[in-house]
Amino acid sequence: MSKISWTDIQLKRLQALNADPQILSTLFETNEARNHAYQALEKKLVKLEKSRLNAFLTSQLQTRLYKLECRLTDILNQQGFSRVTTPTIISKTQLAKMSIDEQHPLFNKVFWVGDKQCLRPMLAPNLYRVMYELARLAKRPIRFFEIGPCFRKESDGAQHNREFTMLNLVEMGLPADNRHERLKELGRLIADTTGLKDYGFEQTSSTVYGDTIDIACGANKVEIASGAMGPHPLDRAWRITDTWVGWGFGLERMVMMTEGDDSIGKWGKSLAYLDGIRLNF
Repeated sequence: MSKISWTDIQLKRLQALNADPQILSTLFETNEARNHAYQALEKKLVKLEKSRLNAFLTSQLQTRLYKLECRLTDILNQQGFSRVTTPTIISKTQLAKMSIDEQHPLFNKVFWVGDKQCLRPMLAPNLYRVMYELARLAKRPIRFFEIGPCFRKESDGAQHNREFTMLNLVEMGLPADNRHERLKELGRLIADTTGLKDYGFEQTSSTVYGDTIDIACGANKVEIASGAMGPHPLDRAWRITDTWVGWGFGLERMVMMTEGDDSIGKWGKSLAYLDGIRLNF
C-alpha cells in the first residue's frame, strides 16, 4: 500500500508557517491520519509564530536584514570605506553605458518610469559615476560603498525578489598585481561578517561584467555575490582609468543562507512576512 503525503494546500500552509523541512516529507498510512497530524501541527506552528512575533515586537525590534546592513556598514567603515547614497531612478543612457540596451537580456526586466528613466536594476551605473568624480578629486586609494534597493521584473521564485537590497563596494587605485588577492580578501570580509558558512569562490561570467569571481554558498551553491576588477571593458564609457576591485552582494540572499532557509521572500521587504514571520496566522 502506497504512503500518503501532505496535500498541496497543506504543504504550502506548513511551509508558510516555517515548518521543519523534514516534517514536510512525512508520509502517512491514511488520509485520516494525515489530516489529524496536520491539524495538530498547524496549531503548534501558529503558536510558535505568535511567540516569534511577540519576541520581535518586544525585544528583537530590528529585522535581520537591517541588522546585517548595520554590521556591514560598521565593518566597512572600520576598513576605511565611505558610505554613499545615490538615486533610485536612473536614466536609460546610464543603462546603455553598462551595455544594457534593447537586445540585452536584462532590458526586459527593467521597471521603466516613462521612456527615458527607470528604477535601477543594479547599483553599478551610479557608482561608476561616483568613481569618475572621486577619481578627479580624491587621493588614492579610494574606498566607498552603497547599500540600497534595486528592482527587476523577476519571475516569482525561491531565489529572487522583484525588490532587493544590494551592497556594492569599490576600491580604486590598487597596484595591478594585487587586485585578485585583494578582491578575495574583501569578499571574505563581507562573507565572514555576515556569518556565512560553507562558501567558496568560483570563476564565472556575467552578461554585464563579463568574467567575474562569484561567491557561492551552501550545498546547492547559491550565488550570493559577484566580483569584478578593472581596468575593465566597461570603464571606457565612464572615463575610468584607475585599477579597481568591486563586489556586489545580495543581502536578502545572505540572510536566507545564514538562517538555513531556501525561500528569499520571507527575508526581504514584504507585507506577508515580518523578519521571516508569517503574518497571516
